Amino acid sequence: MSDIHNNLAVANNSALQQARALDLPSRNEMLQRAPAVEQFWYSNRLLLERAWHQWDEQNTNLGQWVNESLISEPLRNAIALAWEDPNKEQEVANLWEEVLPGVYQAQLFDPAKLSLLRDYLSAAADAKIPLRPPYGIALNRNGGMLDKRSEGYLAAPSFQAFYKLIMDKYMRPISRMLFPESMGFDSQTFGFSIQYQDGMDTSLRPHTDASTATMNVNLNVPGETFKGSEVDFFNPKTGKVTRTVFAPGVAVLHRGSVPHAAQPITGGSRTNMVLWLYGERMQIPRGTLPTRKADANVRWTIPTVEKDDIAPF
Repeated sequence: MSDIHNNLAVANNSALQQARALDLPSRNEMLQRAPAVEQFWYSNRLLLERAWHQWDEQNTNLGQWVNESLISEPLRNAIALAWEDPNKEQEVANLWEEVLPGVYQAQLFDPAKLSLLRDYLSAAADAKIPLRPPYGIALNRNGGMLDKRSEGYLAAPSFQAFYKLIMDKYMRPISRMLFPESMGFDSQTFGFSIQYQDGMDTSLRPHTDASTATMNVNLNVPGETFKGSEVDFFNPKTGKVTRTVFAPGVAVLHRGSVPHAAQPITGGSRTNMVLWLYGERMQIPRGTLPTRKADANVRWTIPTVEKDDIAPF
């Protein structure tokens, strides 16, 4: 048995070394969607997954802290209560402030523990394993794809377990509670991290998301300040623009159909995690939105629908 274990260890370590030796497509090739780019990620997918597993094993001192304890205690307790008895979900709803119609915010991560998640993500970025940046949404040089359906995603097991926890236990039932129409259009998940830096990728033009619901989380730790980079939300009916700045660990949750944009950053850097929910084959609600919520006991469940492999970008 020891020989088998040693052989597996050598194979895994070899995968890590091989992954680090890969020549990534150029940034220009990525932005132009050159055929060779898709082929690079496709042909190396299994190698990269094995490399991330090995890296995770070597960094258990970081991964052990990436768990539910990072969630703000009031939200964590309210969510636990709602999963035990969905009829007590009002405790969760009370924590979400509607800052403008259809846009809510709440403290998702404990600011005092947020550095643990940032340390993990920083170490992953420095792992020298190819990680695909979110070049589909902006000319962004940092950050990475987080969902398994995405090419070049962060396949480290400890992070994937944490990501699944956030989506299944937190984001989906909260979205169903705040946005009744999301039921049936939330079986699929998508996520990426993104960073805005002064002098580099500084802003994001007005857009809507191809999602039923979007959660944007500020991952800046307390004291990590930046200038500019406010998020604007547009009301298409009134033409009003609401400019928001959210604190470390705060999540903003809104319908994907709400137009929004990021203003240019003029100092420091801002790091965010962006999460999406949508239905099979990227279906999202259309037309008139329902005003009645599904039964709470139905909403506080995890879909049994198979995950597809369709990524928005």
